[in-house]
Amino acid sequence: MDIKDIFSNNYLNKEVTLYGWIKNHRNQNKFGFIDLSDGTTFNNLQVVYESSINNINIVEHLKVGSAICVTGIIRKSLGKNQSIELVSENIELLGSVDDDYPLQTKGRPTREFLRTIMHLRMRTNLFRAVFKIRSEAAFAIHEYFNKNNYIYVHTPIITTADCEGDSQMFKITTMDLNNIKNVDFEQDLFGKNAFITGSGQLHGETFAAAFKKIYTFGPTFRTENSNTKVHANEFWMIEPEIAFCDLDNLMDIEEEMLKYVVNYVLNNTKEELNFLDKFVNKGLIDKLQKLISSKFVRITHKECIDILLKSNNKWEFIPSYESDIQKEHEKYITEYFNGPVFITNWPKDIKAWYMKVNSDNETVRAVDLCVPGSGELMGGSVREENYDKLLERAKEKNVDIEKIKWYLDLRKYGTQKHAGFGMGFERLIMYLTGIENIRDVIPYPRTPGSCEY
Repeated sequence: MDIKDIFSNNYLNKEVTLYGWIKNHRNQNKFGFIDLSDGTTFNNLQVVYESSINNINIVEHLKVGSAICVTGIIRKSLGKNQSIELVSENIELLGSVDDDYPLQTKGRPTREFLRTIMHLRMRTNLFRAVFKIRSEAAFAIHEYFNKNNYIYVHTPIITTADCEGDSQMFKITTMDLNNIKNVDFEQDLFGKNAFITGSGQLHGETFAAAFKKIYTFGPTFRTENSNTKVHANEFWMIEPEIAFCDLDNLMDIEEEMLKYVVNYVLNNTKEELNFLDKFVNKGLIDKLQKLISSKFVRITHKECIDILLKSNNKWEFIPSYESDIQKEHEKYITEYFNGPVFITNWPKDIKAWYMKVNSDNETVRAVDLCVPGSGELMGGSVREENYDKLLERAKEKNVDIEKIKWYLDLRKYGTQKHAGFGMGFERLIMYLTGIENIRDVIPYPRTPGSCEY
């Protein structure tokens, strides 16, 4: 039986046996209180024991973090902070805790300190909340796509072609690099240079050409040597690809999906969000509720730059019609419209080779979604469906044509307009939790100079 069952069903005056860990222990003269957690709910269950319990000499010395088994009767609580409590008849110690246990009840450990004990940090209220929300958000994503007739595709982790380019990808080999002078990949396991994927998009498109609507959701890897709060070398991506879809349809899907996930999290992680709203990011719940009721604004990159240049802000990076926008620009534009903003039709020179070029031959049919407080959350585009135009664009960007011949084939065999987008899952979790550092929303973050555990 789980503690969550105790709170969600009527077990008053019934005997139960529960297993869990001690979150807090207050031993008083003739009785004591234990806050018991088993991880199935954010709330702890208060266990009350009296000095008459058979093994009181052991029970009164139980330490925080210890694993125990408790049998007793559920009753209405006599205290103010909980609705029910368990009056114990027997408490059995299953696993004690050494004196150097770093998660004591006195003081609140910093997130920096908790990153040094990542194998234990999920036992704290903060990370119990974060990783519960991560779990529920992942379920909501799968539920949204499943309800809307998408096929879930497991694209390969190991690949020889990737839309991010070789320089962004980790190389893999089975060769002994300590005893090799000249690398000959024909002698390697796959007989060629292979990489760990940075995106499932290209492979996903092959399935969209058969199933119409697909999505991938899995780990991706980038070699970017960036130590910011929002970058990691291993992260998860959601990447839908939709056949017969244009840019307006794509933005409709992005908005609908995001609202669905946010609404699901609001309804299914209330205790966790209340905790984060109180202790991490005041106003978090209001922000999420506002997003659900917002109509996302749609502007072009040119219109965005016009707004930025007409402002009186002193920019660290001057906005440019030929360049990407920076964090400070994203913040300003979402505040300007007081809500999420789609920015479309980006300069082609700063975007990927597979994006469809507009008739002006200067911009591509791409879109980024910026949300208040987090900046860019999603990025997508219409994919070029014309074989000759795609081949020409790939050559312009110095893409190795031999590696993408199979991808080009899609434009020869029943080609159709199609579009897709990508959303970094950790960026979404940061938005949902108010946590500012990506290292605190990934169970075991992989960042430059850090690959612990």
